[in-house]
Amino acid sequence: MQPLTEAEIRGSFTNISEHELERMTLPGLHEIVWEDREFLGWRDAHAIHRGYIVYWRDGHPVGILLKAAGSRTRPGISAMCTLCRTPLPGVQVTLFTAPRAGQAGFDGSTVGTYICSDLGCSAVIRIVPPKSELQPDPDAVIAMRAEGLTARLSSFTANVLRAG
Repeated sequence: MQPLTEAEIRGSFTNISEHELERMTLPGLHEIVWEDREFLGWRDAHAIHRGYIVYWRDGHPVGILLKAAGSRTRPGISAMCTLCRTPLPGVQVTLFTAPRAGQAGFDGSTVGTYICSDLGCSAVIRIVPPKSELQPDPDAVIAMRAEGLTARLSSFTANVLRAG
């Protein structure tokens, strides 16, 4: 992923009010290993029910506000993140909703999906599988996972950006 500045991040959001944008806390950008990410995702330190995703789309950063559901999956239940397609314990996957961009979002229209609770899909897909006959090249497996993650994120974002 190409690095982002604070100004690029704050200017990238399409489904957030000015008030919410002012209250948004950013992660420590100096600590991020940009090469190992398909998107920048974080939970707000001051409002843990809120999360944010920013990534490059068609040469421009696009950011979306996410809101975590209040209830969690019961312990002992498995769930799958729809972005990285990784099966995880249910408590590590959260239903997030994103207000649609524009008037539709202000009117209450949302799009929802299950995503890794910490928005750390980029790290999860880089867990290297053991080399085997079925997966002879771990780097190729990671590249394939990254491509799929990016495609699913782009599809989710397109749904958020679609009016009504």
